[in-house]
Amino acid sequence: MAEYDVAIIGSGTAGQTAAGELVAEGLRVALVESSETPGGVCALRGCQAKKWFYEAMEIVARSRHLLGKGVVSEPVVDWHQVLQEKNRFTEKIPTGTVNNLRGMGVEYIEGEARFNNDMTIAAGGTSVSARYYVVASGAKPVRLPIEGNEHIITSDDFLELNRLPERIVFVGGGFVSFEFAHFAARLGSKPGAVHILEAGPRPLVPFDEDMVAQLVEASEDDGIRVQRKVTVAAVAKEGSGYRVTLASGESIETDLVVNGAGRIPDIDSLELESVGVNYNRAGIEVDTTMKSSNERIFAVGDCASTIKLARVADYEAKVAVAAILAAENGEDVNGIDYQPVPSVLFSYPQLGMVGKTEAQLQDEGIKYWKSADTKLSWPTYRRIGMKHGAYKILVGSDDCILGAHFLGDNTSGLVNTCKQAMIDRIPIGKLRDDNIMSPYPSRESDILYMLSSLLE
Repeated sequence: MAEYDVAIIGSGTAGQTAAGELVAEGLRVALVESSETPGGVCALRGCQAKKWFYEAMEIVARSRHLLGKGVVSEPVVDWHQVLQEKNRFTEKIPTGTVNNLRGMGVEYIEGEARFNNDMTIAAGGTSVSARYYVVASGAKPVRLPIEGNEHIITSDDFLELNRLPERIVFVGGGFVSFEFAHFAARLGSKPGAVHILEAGPRPLVPFDEDMVAQLVEASEDDGIRVQRKVTVAAVAKEGSGYRVTLASGESIETDLVVNGAGRIPDIDSLELESVGVNYNRAGIEVDTTMKSSNERIFAVGDCASTIKLARVADYEAKVAVAAILAAENGEDVNGIDYQPVPSVLFSYPQLGMVGKTEAQLQDEGIKYWKSADTKLSWPTYRRIGMKHGAYKILVGSDDCILGAHFLGDNTSGLVNTCKQAMIDRIPIGKLRDDNIMSPYPSRESDILYMLSSLLE
């Protein structure tokens, strides 16, 4: 039986971060990966891979906004060529990941990991024993309980399509559906034939409701049909396409059906019960040091019951490593401080947020003031012809930002500016004064205008 100080399950960004940090401290580390393509969802099938399609989509969207304003025609995008460019990036990741891990001194083991009740793991035909374990197994697409779900592809499959069909139905109103629907609507699908079907009263629940309403309007203007309170009853093969039947009896003919209902923690095969690890629908339950209900087992990234973002996963991995090292030395360790976590939906226009929504502040009884508008006439928006833009900044009684929400071009920059102001507890008056020295004109310099009504 191979013995190590720490065994890690999963080779995504969280697993790699933990491995690198632990090896640097002189610990013996093994990493177990079940996938034939190691490297994690973000790089291979998620946040990195999708950006190749986003960049092409953004060029088309910007060009359409400027038609008749100096731009005489929109560019023609070759979907397959974009796919090839994406693949040139992703195809190097599996081998590069393994080589990098082994180069650091990590023992790489290929196989599906399973905990035994003697606190070892079985993987790749061998048994592994460690003093500590870090579960970083990530997430997988949720399986939809729909008749004919064998006809529904996942977001992983969508990013491997050799051609983009004219008609697409996305089931679910989350990140995947909106981002990929915007890709499709600008990169070759037929206007009005791209559908987003949301079972709830509103899509994109984590975001501010007013901002989402503006994005839905923008999406529909670009040929994306967004339907709420609809349930898919069945998907059936019909000729060369499919028929999606709703619970209401209505049906939609389409060429492709995509599961956009999100991902769930990939922990089913780990047999966590055998080692006393508690979990729920959101993932493995952890404390502020990322420790599970078993003091020798930690969980980080998408498999944990925490925030599901790549950079958060890296942060959690570092916290788990610090906790392991502290335990080794009999020391205390500070728990994780998530601070304000920004989030950006890469549609066009982009939807970005950091901090509390207005509804959350109202529910929590927190007093606030807001500056908001849904019609942006500043030069930064006028010159790119953007028809849909909005902002909402929520400020507390101490004049510090409680939440910031943006719909427009490059909202990630605006969100990051507000995030730092929130972390440093910078009052909006000082933020305005400091921001005077921002590059002008830029999206970030527009924050001066956004704050003006609160500073009068």
